[in-house]
Amino acid sequence: MAGRRGRRGWALPTALLCAYGFLCSVRPSEPFLTPYLLGPYKNLSETQVFNEIYPVWTYSYLVLLFPVFLATDYLRYKPVVLLQGLSLIITWFMLLYAQGLRAIQFLEFFYGMGTATDIAYYSYIYSVVDVNLYQKVTSYCRSATLVGYTVGSVSGQVLVSVAEWSLFSLNVISLTSISVAFGTAWFLPMPQKSLFFHHVPSQQLGWEMKVMDCKNGSAVQDHPNVQRTPGWEDDTKVPLNGEVRSAEKRSTQEQKVDILKVLKDLWQDFLQCYSSRTMICWSVWWALSTCGYFQVINYVQGLWEMVLPSYSSEIYNGAVEAASTLLGAVAVFVVGHIKTSWATWGEVALALFSFLIAAAVYIMDTVQNIWVCYASYVVFRIIYMLLITIATFQIATNLSVERYALVFGVNTFTALALQTLLTLVVVDASGLGLDIFTQGCRFL
Repeated sequence: MAGRRGRRGWALPTALLCAYGFLCSVRPSEPFLTPYLLGPYKNLSETQVFNEIYPVWTYSYLVLLFPVFLATDYLRYKPVVLLQGLSLIITWFMLLYAQGLRAIQFLEFFYGMGTATDIAYYSYIYSVVDVNLYQKVTSYCRSATLVGYTVGSVSGQVLVSVAEWSLFSLNVISLTSISVAFGTAWFLPMPQKSLFFHHVPSQQLGWEMKVMDCKNGSAVQDHPNVQRTPGWEDDTKVPLNGEVRSAEKRSTQEQKVDILKVLKDLWQDFLQCYSSRTMICWSVWWALSTCGYFQVINYVQGLWEMVLPSYSSEIYNGAVEAASTLLGAVAVFVVGHIKTSWATWGEVALALFSFLIAAAVYIMDTVQNIWVCYASYVVFRIIYMLLITIATFQIATNLSVERYALVFGVNTFTALALQTLLTLVVVDASGLGLDIFTQGCRFL
């Protein structure tokens, strides 16, 4: 009966969440952030933007990721989705009106919070719809964000190149879109269960851990060899005459949350997940490649600005971002339908395509031609999305327990820790404080 109600009630929360994801992603000003900060609106120097402002996002993301992970589960998703919307509103409001180095650094902190809370968006839907619909609603939610990002990038490019709108106006549109998204999120139903603090049946547990990687749009498929973790008993096995007592007992247990027990369970799951050599190898590649990916996308606009300053000629940042997103999504879709033994050929593919990624970054850094830079960036993003999708499926296949979100979260945290170290040493003004081109050499 509950399953039928879940199937009937999936449309509204899915539609609301897709609308929220789409509107949050329609940010036409984002591909032009660096020119905006360097231009007359903020009048910041290159050193301030690249060496003192952008590193704050990395530090904030790292520090907030684990607390947000726990808060998302404890608060049952919706409040953290609202927090994400509020963080992005503050970010773009400050982007419009804040002045000075310290204010923009504070802005980056809120943007880091908005990025860290992505996990709430990608895991919310699993707590309010039936298990049989998870794969469908996952594809809807990811498609909504990809389409929104593409629409934002294309509209930004058109408004700048054709309509000759100012970058300030693009930020107004971004703030308006995010504000509407925030209002939409208030209508989301409040989930009644979560993974760790508010226990769920084991049948649903594995599916709810299938949080998609927010950078590549891939969804993890279930694997028949995945084992259940002891202690997550199936509530459907409780005798009928004990249902009321059992429900009351579970309700009481949920009210008495033991944070130490939750952390202990997480630690045990962590040890079990990383007990395989194959898992460790794929996870190490994930962390290293994601670290490099974050570093490139965080500073690529600065590279473009150095090669071809926006004040001197036409720039096409929005068109390039839109093209790389669409082609990357196509690559992810295609790799999901290639029938091959990734256990056999996966490492070969990693080696070959990782070399191509390094070559693309090297070309961007050394061939100082804007069109070559644009093309290399598109190639870089497409290959990364393809490889991270392969890594996602391989990790899911080799997991001994259904803890997908935990593993992906740990891998992302490791990537951010590495990027933080790289930022502190190479980028931050308190470290070497290198310029964009020298950073590229050190990165390679």
